[in-house]
Amino acid sequence: MASIFANTKEPFLASMLLLMGLLISSAGKTAAQSVGVCYGQVANDLPPATEVVDLYNLNGIGRMRIYNPNPATLEALRGSNIELVVGVANEDIQTLASDAAAASSWVQQNVRDYLPDVKFRYIAVGNEITPSDAIAPYVLPAMQNIQAAVASDQIKVSTAISLSLLGSSYPPSAGSFSVTASSYINPIIAFLAETGAPLLANVYPYFSYLGDTENINLNYALFTAPGVVVQDGNLEYQNLFDATVDALYSALEKAGGLNVDVIVSESGWPSAGGTAATVENANTYYSNLISHAKDGTPKRPGPMEVYLFAMFDENQKGPAVSERHFGIFSPTKQSKYQLSFA
Repeated sequence: MASIFANTKEPFLASMLLLMGLLISSAGKTAAQSVGVCYGQVANDLPPATEVVDLYNLNGIGRMRIYNPNPATLEALRGSNIELVVGVANEDIQTLASDAAAASSWVQQNVRDYLPDVKFRYIAVGNEITPSDAIAPYVLPAMQNIQAAVASDQIKVSTAISLSLLGSSYPPSAGSFSVTASSYINPIIAFLAETGAPLLANVYPYFSYLGDTENINLNYALFTAPGVVVQDGNLEYQNLFDATVDALYSALEKAGGLNVDVIVSESGWPSAGGTAATVENANTYYSNLISHAKDGTPKRPGPMEVYLFAMFDENQKGPAVSERHFGIFSPTKQSKYQLSFA
């Protein structure tokens, strides 16, 4: 900073420039911190949790999502200042829904025992549950029991959905939940609106592109379209990510969730194993998504919270080969891309 002000003779001007510099630095830090990375562990060749946490810190990744309260991960996170989204495993939901004491025990064992050393941000009760799943009726009661148990700790409780719950998504303003999904998701949305919690959503332009390569341009999916692709009233869309998230916001509004925020709890692009799954395309997608997170969407401008999927390639995922190639790092901790989180 000294070199910047070396020739500044007016102390007041120097002070103002210094203040502006600090504000810019703070804004940059906030934008970077809005992007986290999912730490999936469906693999048998991953490094120890302590080394994973070190890798997050080394790369300036300030937020993590895990899918169950793995004790080794929680211990490794102590004192790290990494903000955490911790999941309730799908197979535990029915028990926690049926027994408030079990929910209290889950919170004590997996959250309170690590406070304040671990910075819990959200608890995600289940991942990508659909209305036809046997555990679907238990999701909201489990959320309510967990919320009651964790209320004094001021940690928000939500669930992570897939966009398959949408019945309509084009144009974004026409976004709505399907008739089948509404009976499942609407009461959850009412709970989120009441508690001030966000809805977590897994958003994958890659899979949308894969499902309709004739009508969806690859550049539109990769944030590289040169101009407006979709005009929706007075809103203009240059990328599929924004259009998808705003379709979800439209659906939320129609379902009574006008003030419910969306957290993108997963988004990624594979580097191998499928159509357009290349290192180059994945690098383009992740880089552009990190940069774009500070801007938000046309419908909801401003910084948005996004979690990249995933930290590592996971060799036991499937059945599609591409599912094993979503990592931004290899299991040897080598970076696959040129990404900057700081």
